[in-house]
Amino acid sequence: MSNEIYIKEYPFNNKIVDNLQFDKYWKQRPVVYILNNAHEAYVWETIDASIRAGQHKANPKRDSLNILNLITTDEFNKSVILDLESFLISHMSADRKYVLQNWNWWLHNHNYYQKEKYQKQFRIIWDKLKERWLVKENLKELENSNIFKYSPYKSLTDEQINIVIKIKNQLLNDMSNDIRSTFIVNWWAWTWKTILWIYLMKFLLEIIENHEEYEEELENLDENIYDNLHDFLVTNKKIEPLKIWLVIPMKNLRKTLHDDVFTNISWLKKEYVLSPGQVAETDENWDILIVDEAHRLRQRKNLPSASEYVSFDKNNKRLWLYPHGTELDWIMKKSKYQIFLYDNKQSIKPTDIDRGKFVSLENFWNTHIYNLTSQLRCIWWNRYINYVNKIFSDQPPINKEIFNLDWWYELKLFTDVSDMIKKIRELNNSFWLCRNIAWFAREWKTKKEKQKPKSEIETKKWIEEWKYDIKIWNNKYIRNTIDAWWIPSQNSINEIWCIHTSQWFDLNYAWIIIWCDLKYDNIRWLYVDKDEYYDKNWKNTITDYKILYDYIINIYRTMCTRWMLGTYLYVCDKWLRDYLTKFIDVVE
Repeated sequence: MSNEIYIKEYPFNNKIVDNLQFDKYWKQRPVVYILNNAHEAYVWETIDASIRAGQHKANPKRDSLNILNLITTDEFNKSVILDLESFLISHMSADRKYVLQNWNWWLHNHNYYQKEKYQKQFRIIWDKLKERWLVKENLKELENSNIFKYSPYKSLTDEQINIVIKIKNQLLNDMSNDIRSTFIVNWWAWTWKTILWIYLMKFLLEIIENHEEYEEELENLDENIYDNLHDFLVTNKKIEPLKIWLVIPMKNLRKTLHDDVFTNISWLKKEYVLSPGQVAETDENWDILIVDEAHRLRQRKNLPSASEYVSFDKNNKRLWLYPHGTELDWIMKKSKYQIFLYDNKQSIKPTDIDRGKFVSLENFWNTHIYNLTSQLRCIWWNRYINYVNKIFSDQPPINKEIFNLDWWYELKLFTDVSDMIKKIRELNNSFWLCRNIAWFAREWKTKKEKQKPKSEIETKKWIEEWKYDIKIWNNKYIRNTIDAWWIPSQNSINEIWCIHTSQWFDLNYAWIIIWCDLKYDNIRWLYVDKDEYYDKNWKNTITDYKILYDYIINIYRTMCTRWMLGTYLYVCDKWLRDYLTKFIDVVE
């Protein structure tokens, strides 16, 4: 049987059904097809192209499309076609040549025989579509883009689908009965919780506000998703449009979603992305607020400036919460339903809201709690995270564990910082999105400089003029010269970023400096040296050693488990470096 890839184009006109019936190759054959005009496209799968084409011609929304492309091979079965459909939808939505008419309800991970073999052919199909001008971006560039990483057109795992269904069912029940309620999704690293909430947000916006336009999709929904949805839609035909907006505590992530993702996805608008302060400052109230990185919501403590305290107090007075209100309280007061994505292990600043606030919220009668635990890496990943957690604890591993890391993830300890910088640069040329990151444990001397370097040559000139922030032996470096959009900036590979702004970003490889704020000796084992810590705001306000220790340990744990392909470490304290060689392979 031939494994040749067939792609054939037809005019999508009134003769399309007859044309497909005449071409016997497409009769009773599993295919994926792309319907498009100059600006919009629709991707789907079927086992009978002529019947499906007739249904689309009867749909006014599809009738605006004028070209049909059918895609298959002699080896593709139904499972492969479902997977190819998901692949094309997720990638074409990020490609931005077309605005997709698709909903995102049905996308689901499919496991089937020889999946990896067929997925290699998907990449060949993409190249053939590029030759036909149906897509425009190369896959490498596309898959490293923000809009692809945060697209709602992603295949969900069984666990993610189940959480979406449970939230949807409970939410529709509470809305029907006018009951206020809260949802907390506790998540672990690499469970792709951001994909879950973007998927859920788009799902809710379309399903409630525009269901009448999508009857053919409703007929094809999974029975679990369709459950109780039909009755809700029928009884709420004239429901007022819901105000479903997103709250992001972190400036960089908020700007990325606002400027680069929501601007380019149908039904999602950049105005839907808010800061906690914007929630408190307006007269608006919302039906549903979805809060990502909820552990980074702030309390009135360790704020970076006097103006921040003034703004915080103003919002608290405005909402009758003065003097002890938090950003969590603002969210609760300004919305009827809240969905929090929360991980207490990724709280890395003393200004982050106390864990006790969320514990209290979990105990309310109308709070619904879900746990997202299935990571989307490989079979070793949870074991790897547990291993790193043990390394940075008072109960270290007994022996060095072997994870076959080289073929899926690298954890390396470098003894020469210049070698590590060279390696990161090489990897960035091959994989992109490889950067240098450091905890804030050195004075930021260049922060107030007005004219920032914008190239490697200018950066070297700065350093020659003794404008630098970090010195390790004879190697000198500057910190990030911009806050937002640092990763895609031209000069970012020549700078060192901070964990506060990099925590959420999916870098491929990262070089991490472990400063002398974390040390080791045979008496105290791991301990924190406050004299080596340079964040004045923290240093002057945190008097409890245990709190500072927990934050710093949490930061280094997070930085070792956050990236896509690998973590490289340089350790400043000699005794700590010798200690870590017991557990991490060394690059001499």
